[in-house]
Amino acid sequence: MDQNLTYLTVDTSTVEGANGVTYAYRRLGPRGGRPLVLLQHFRGNLDNWDPDLIDALAASRDVIAFDNVGVGATTGTTPSTFAQMADDAIVFVEALELDRIDLLGFSIGSFVAQEMTLTRPSLVARVVLASTAPQGAPGMHGWAPDIIGAVGEPTTGAEDMLHAFFTASAVSQTAGQQFLGRIFSRTEGRNEPTSWQTRNAQYDAVLKWGTPNFGLLQRLSAIEQPVFIANGDDDRMILPWYSHLTAGLIPDAQVKLYPDAAHGFLDQHAREFAADVHKFLDA
Repeated sequence: MDQNLTYLTVDTSTVEGANGVTYAYRRLGPRGGRPLVLLQHFRGNLDNWDPDLIDALAASRDVIAFDNVGVGATTGTTPSTFAQMADDAIVFVEALELDRIDLLGFSIGSFVAQEMTLTRPSLVARVVLASTAPQGAPGMHGWAPDIIGAVGEPTTGAEDMLHAFFTASAVSQTAGQQFLGRIFSRTEGRNEPTSWQTRNAQYDAVLKWGTPNFGLLQRLSAIEQPVFIANGDDDRMILPWYSHLTAGLIPDAQVKLYPDAAHGFLDQHAREFAADVHKFLDA
């Protein structure tokens, strides 16, 4: 492994799963330890991960980011449930011949991480849920009109990203502009953009996940792995109180909210969040 590689310079690789899907992924950091598999947000692809965050995570850890089925450069059709996305992610992990992993799921990726952990608990050692909520929680049946208007249109511009992922403060907006500069710094080998089919399937999955059903909340009590739940203290896409609700449903969970931060807290506080993730995973 070339120790000089960064997330901006590492090549995109592919692997074929048992389902016939060719998965696109990027792998960075020293091998030998338990890999950390990343699950991306709504409409996000490989290029939407913050290079600063990935480089900090990969400084001492094997980190794997990938496009799930139908997303970006991965073949197939994006499914409309997080349960199926979890099954597809497990196929990807199996294709890499990994038998024990940690998970970091961001936004809808955190919903997929929950499903993976419930479906294949023997595969998952520790779980990081960033900007998360449990299935069936009240108030999660879709996002606020200005939020889905910002991230749900055919084209998402810089101002839309700044509105949905960062707070209105000057500090947060500046951090957001710096983040946008970082994710567009890769000039060669950029990933395929996500399709309109992916957008619709993922938002259908959000609405199914958010249909109120209090009986589904108790599912999380079956998660026995240690779980670190994180969010910004002013996230309007997935409200911070869902972090506390989720933590209350998982027996071994801890919560941290990052100040003056919204949905993109892990980009605004990339170094601090990475340090917290390392501390949690190494515990």
